[in-house]
Amino acid sequence: MDLSYWEIKSWLTNIDFTIVGSGIVGLNCALSLKERFPKANIVILEKGVLPQGASTKNAGFACFGSLGEILDDLKTHTEADVFELVKKRIAGLQLLRQTLGDKTINYQELGGYELFLEEDDLLEQCLSKKGYINKLLQPIFKEDVFSIKPNCFKFQNVKNQYVFNRFEGQIDTGKMMVSLVQLALKKNIKILNNVIVKGFSEDANAVKIKTNQFEFSTHKLLIATNGFASQLLDENVKPARAQVLITKPIKNLHIEGTFHLDKGYYYFRNIDDRILLGGGRHLNFKGEETIEFAQTDLIQNKLETLLKTTILPETSFDIDHRWSGIMGLGSQKKAVVKHVSNHVLCGVRLGGMGVAIGSLVGKELADLISE
Repeated sequence: MDLSYWEIKSWLTNIDFTIVGSGIVGLNCALSLKERFPKANIVILEKGVLPQGASTKNAGFACFGSLGEILDDLKTHTEADVFELVKKRIAGLQLLRQTLGDKTINYQELGGYELFLEEDDLLEQCLSKKGYINKLLQPIFKEDVFSIKPNCFKFQNVKNQYVFNRFEGQIDTGKMMVSLVQLALKKNIKILNNVIVKGFSEDANAVKIKTNQFEFSTHKLLIATNGFASQLLDENVKPARAQVLITKPIKNLHIEGTFHLDKGYYYFRNIDDRILLGGGRHLNFKGEETIEFAQTDLIQNKLETLLKTTILPETSFDIDHRWSGIMGLGSQKKAVVKHVSNHVLCGVRLGGMGVAIGSLVGKELADLISE
């Protein structure tokens, strides 16, 4: 790309901090850095026209883990680790709400429900462990989180009891991201779109960044690309595609809240008189371990079947849109927030909990920069 003197001078000279990724982590990192270093020259590089990955693609669940998911996490994490995960998710949600305001992101605490397939024994496990998990989380919430409710939504092919979590909420993902971008621009943080980072090299004082458009130098490079992290970093982060669909508006829609089904591998909610439904990654784990945005017949057909047989069995509906997002997962749920080298840092691997922890991971990444 043939840049002018003005372009180089105004956008790409004397850069203090360059952030790769304009998602929830990257934008919150930039905002935190600007708060600490008001005079800093901050540039965010985004490979998409809009923030790619999961930040603008997610289902808008303001959640911290269903009872079944928490029990599953306890198989691979210690009790202290699981407690810390939930604590950070709650802290991250509170930070997001403080930063933007509940009205701005349309935050609604309508509660969350975990549903159980008829052939699954997970409900029995949840019933037997509910008291134990409520006690574990008592220091965070000061009261019981999980309770049992009867089937009040006329769902079919699921057990007649749900686990209810009154602290779970939902947001408008689009409003969240538009507001974060506007806030960053208002604070003179530059966002350059359609810029793909091809590589970088480091010397004693700076990082030289090579992109598909130009090359430039920055004092610090902060990588916040989550599911795409393996393209730039050698970290334990694997991409995981999540496929989603949304119906056209449904008259007299009686479903309200956020819902988890089949150990959380399926999730759905109400939004604008529609049902948004996503998941099915477990139908083809290896195939969904990709950075390609696409839908597959296998998963989309299963999502439609779930709508017809379980979620909206007595209601006619039409599908309006389908899309996919790319998450970043690993063997552990804890995010990777660290120095990669002297001038390169990263905040990646959000484990499918970007809405909950993204703001906090962004702040933690910024906090790694010493005064």
